[in-house]
Amino acid sequence: MSDAVRETARTDVPADAPVLQKLSTLDRFLPVWIVAAMALGLALGRWVPGLDDALSAVEVGDVSLPIAIGLLLMMYPVLAKVRYSELDRVTGDRRLLGASLVLNWLVGPALMFALAWLLLPDLPEYRTGLIIVGLARCIAMVLIWNDLSCGDREAGAVLVAINSVFQIVAFAALGWFYLQVLPGWLGLSTTSAEFSFWAIVVSVLVFLGIPLLAGFLTRTIGERQKGRAWYEQRFLPRIGPVALYGLLFTIVMLFALQGDAITSTPWDVARIALPLLAYFVLMFGGSFLLGMRLRLGYAKTATLAFTAAGNNFELAIAVAIGTFGVTSGQALAGVVGPLIEVPVLVALVYVSLWAARRWFPGDPTVPATSRSPR
Repeated sequence: MSDAVRETARTDVPADAPVLQKLSTLDRFLPVWIVAAMALGLALGRWVPGLDDALSAVEVGDVSLPIAIGLLLMMYPVLAKVRYSELDRVTGDRRLLGASLVLNWLVGPALMFALAWLLLPDLPEYRTGLIIVGLARCIAMVLIWNDLSCGDREAGAVLVAINSVFQIVAFAALGWFYLQVLPGWLGLSTTSAEFSFWAIVVSVLVFLGIPLLAGFLTRTIGERQKGRAWYEQRFLPRIGPVALYGLLFTIVMLFALQGDAITSTPWDVARIALPLLAYFVLMFGGSFLLGMRLRLGYAKTATLAFTAAGNNFELAIAVAIGTFGVTSGQALAGVVGPLIEVPVLVALVYVSLWAARRWFPGDPTVPATSRSPR
């Protein structure tokens, strides 16, 4: 899911409160903020002539400095929240670890590749953008859905940490494979000549590597100086909203620069949403059933499903902008993602709690409200 907002549910509401009530105001209305940012961006693109020239006056690589700052602001708070010290704790459950790695790095990218080609065969830029989204695994916001569904918190934190590290190592190679190698094997058209494997490498190193290092150092130094309780209860809530502001700022700029393309082809935006919707439902449902088959128990099954279904749209947007440009269809495909994912994953929290009551009788990890009769 969009990793841009707080990764913990509210603690000042009853445990049996409705799911939406447990979300912070920022989380609950994220689709509203995104739509508002889109509208503001479209208005700026129409009312401010020469905006694209102003934004490109100073660039970091091929990305304008203001947008680069917005992208880095999206990523840093998210990565500062990962518990890197717990990377080794999930290795005790080989079934969970193995299933998560297969789902995140084999099944997820392959499924998005298939859906993108099946549903967007005539829209190569959007198709490429969705494939990039499929490669960007969710690295933090998934913890809020895991928490709301009463999943295994420690397992969720460890899987997020593993995805964070694995992403910087594997993202560029997988991008090259799914955008050039696999289409060639299948007789499909490959990404345009402007695509560069090293462009993706640089984008990942800059827009994931820098905030990953900063997040790791922040947590390490913060916990060493002040302790984990202070770091997670005092420091993280202060920096959490910065990621949302970075995301919204980036969306405003993207839509300001893409206003003509968006308003002239609104049906294309709707078509981008369809494979995303199919992807979330299929990944969650398949992962949940796999967890049941492996007898992981409800809590770890929910964790497996949500960590597999979510995506890191911030990284996908950053890579698309760095590789293809801020006005590209690839970048637009990444921007549409959070608008679809937030309401879908909220709905899947309800599905998970319903499944806990129906399919896990006697499981001690099922939340008490789900075990009790309704």
